[in-house]
Amino acid sequence: MTETSPTPSHAAPVKVDVWSDVQCPWCYIGKRRFEKAVAASGIPVEIEYHSFELAPDTPVDYEGTPVQYLAERKGISPAQVAEMLANITDIAADEGLSYDYDHIHQTNTIKAHELLHFAKAKGRQAEMKEALLKAYFVDGEHVGRVADLADLASGLGFDRAEVTRALESGEYTAAVKADVAQAAAYGIQGVPFYVFEDKYGVSGAQPSETFVQVLEQVAGEKVPA
Repeated sequence: MTETSPTPSHAAPVKVDVWSDVQCPWCYIGKRRFEKAVAASGIPVEIEYHSFELAPDTPVDYEGTPVQYLAERKGISPAQVAEMLANITDIAADEGLSYDYDHIHQTNTIKAHELLHFAKAKGRQAEMKEALLKAYFVDGEHVGRVADLADLASGLGFDRAEVTRALESGEYTAAVKADVAQAAAYGIQGVPFYVFEDKYGVSGAQPSETFVQVLEQVAGEKVPA
């Protein structure tokens, strides 16, 4: 089940599949830039989010800071990481996002991805995607533990017990792994990654103007001759 923006009767929406991770800073930036492109172009879109795990080996309760984690993972100094994070925080601010790396909980995101699939089954995936990104980057909430995710979902009006059962049982684990496998089949090595109408791939948090150009091209190809 996917979600569709308001669609004029004369226009079919452009299908956009987006691979991303909840703890990917560029994915939130890309989301905002893409939203601006959709608004500027006036082209209706049908968006479906797909799972991509940037660090599937991360413990749920990683005890270090994002700076420590990235320094270890990338093999660079904490000072270099701090500079990198300051830069991306400034870029996010330009898109109206207030990243708070001092309070971010580095974690494993598979359960967050499972929650996104749960929300998709309820027709509310886009809402959940925004909530998870905000919780992680802005509000300093934990998005790796079932209890915390159930609290987040409950705050959106989902049944907490139903969410807990779905996440604890691994009901949507296979769906997450299928998304990851599809990303590998497409050759996706980083996110965000956008696939338009199963034909065109766009990698990265491109400027809104670039997304507008792609949307216009793809929408134009959908118009009957």
